[in-house]
Amino acid sequence: MAVELKVPSPGESISEVQIARWIKKEGDFVEKDEEIAEIDSDKATLMLVAEADGVLTILAKEGETVAVGSVVATIDTSVAAPAKKETPVKSSPAKEAPAPAKAAAPVNSDSYAAGLPSVAAKKMMDEAGLSNKDVAASGKDGRITKGDVISAIANGTPKLSMPSSEVSRDQRREKMTMLRKKVAERLVSVKRNTAMLTTFNEIDMSAVMNVRKQYKDVFKEKHGVGLGFMSFFTKAVTEALQAFPAVNAQIDGDEIVYHNYADVGIAVSAPKGLMVPVIRNAEGLSLAQIEATIAALATKARDGKISVEDMTGGTFTITNGGVFGSMMSTPIINPPQSAILGMHNIVERAVVVNGKIEVRPIMYVALSYDHRIIDGRESVGFLVKVKQMIEDPIKLMTGGNDPMKVLLGV
Repeated sequence: MAVELKVPSPGESISEVQIARWIKKEGDFVEKDEEIAEIDSDKATLMLVAEADGVLTILAKEGETVAVGSVVATIDTSVAAPAKKETPVKSSPAKEAPAPAKAAAPVNSDSYAAGLPSVAAKKMMDEAGLSNKDVAASGKDGRITKGDVISAIANGTPKLSMPSSEVSRDQRREKMTMLRKKVAERLVSVKRNTAMLTTFNEIDMSAVMNVRKQYKDVFKEKHGVGLGFMSFFTKAVTEALQAFPAVNAQIDGDEIVYHNYADVGIAVSAPKGLMVPVIRNAEGLSLAQIEATIAALATKARDGKISVEDMTGGTFTITNGGVFGSMMSTPIINPPQSAILGMHNIVERAVVVNGKIEVRPIMYVALSYDHRIIDGRESVGFLVKVKQMIEDPIKLMTGGNDPMKVLLGV
């Protein structure tokens, strides 16, 4: 009996997928629920699993685009599983004969008398591609001097050419994955269909870095996850979104849809491209819960097991180019959202604090936003709000308000 394996649906509105990779080969015996192929859609990667035990017959090639629901393989269940080979018991090895003593390394026949260069001369020779034989030695005891190398270069001694084996003008072509094509289409669409603008600010990371340094060990011991910068920024963003709801809104036709919740997307670099899993109701989560959620989603993305549901419905996005060393960038909005926050690397810079120049760890941040729905006042105010809470983390506990005023109830 042959069992047909059909392409599962990755989600609504997806009609085609691409066979990314066959994990099992033609004729392999597979077991029920065993992963046999990776399938790429324009939103996520999913696994094709065996529905029965049997021998696999592949009907679609790697890289081929197929319709959702189509048959891409069959399993012949009439074939019995092959008998497992018994691993022979290894006998105790006989004692090895002692290894012969290593011969003494030959003494280098070169010496200063044979024309060894000085340190400075050797460096110049390496840069010029010269060997000892290319330079006439004039130094004491036949030593090659810096002047000898200069003379050899001046006399037109040719550089050693690079071995042909190291030179290549080869090219290779790879078919774009459906995910990469979809990302390209979306990014071009954003540039064409939105009035995108970017505003910048800088944040003194001293306070957050001090908190991490003081509490990271006890935090890890208590919650089982590390204390990173992303949880602080996510929490600060949720507070700023409440103060500036337009940044958390979307345009739908001739209406603006405001969200009373913050579903924050976190951009993650995965082997198959950039993915943006979403933290649901981030405004109600603690720092530990945010860190745990980010870690779980990032692992799923890097393992290729992220689902469409994991990446659907975000209202705002954070991307951190700083992990790759980026100092400044203008992130592109993740449609249909209206704004995205870009974090960057932390660099010690000279800044003026209370009239004095001090060295502080500074991060540049960027907010790209759709000017059709978000005005300059709101975009700048949002970024300033984030800055204030990161520079004074205690405000994260009081909704961005002055802790003393909260305590006094004024």
